[in-house]
Amino acid sequence: MKNIILLISICTIAIACNSQSDNNNKQTMNEKQNIYQFKVEDINGNSFDFNTLAGKKIMVVNTASKCGFTPQYADLQKLYDKYKDSGFVIVGFPANNFLWQEPGSNQEIANFCSKNYGVTFPMMAKISVKGSDKSPVYKFLTEKSKNGLDDSKVKWNFQKYLIDRQGHLSKIVPPKTVPMDKEIIDWIEKE
Repeated sequence: MKNIILLISICTIAIACNSQSDNNNKQTMNEKQNIYQFKVEDINGNSFDFNTLAGKKIMVVNTASKCGFTPQYADLQKLYDKYKDSGFVIVGFPANNFLWQEPGSNQEIANFCSKNYGVTFPMMAKISVKGSDKSPVYKFLTEKSKNGLDDSKVKWNFQKYLIDRQGHLSKIVPPKTVPMDKEIIDWIEKE
């Protein structure tokens, strides 16, 4: 009889512990992650810590040098120049995922951006924004289970992801929407 009572007690404790563990796991899965957890390599091979951008609004954009949308670099730079002193930053990620429109090396991309568009906003090393080798940053940006907002696919070069001052994904802007669009300006200026 003592063994049965002991066994029932052990089972009750185990069930209670397991239930608490399940609740903790569900809570963790439903919590929004933020972009500040990521460290990446910039276009010059240096470490770039997103945590250094805490408190700023961030636009993350995948770029390419040989795309019909490549002239958006000019407006991205204008946008950055206009709002960089107001707590806004653009982070560019060159990617060769769409019709091989970013074939260059990091150095070639950096030279192209500087020479043709005077880019001064932070540019990262070339990455993949889709597929089995998608970078962790883009997994965060495209998976609701990580960003807490929405599942999305990067449709083409120059898709924009807007991150709020707490590091959370706030809005996804399609590639065709130009950087100086009212929707983007309104988001930046809204406090």
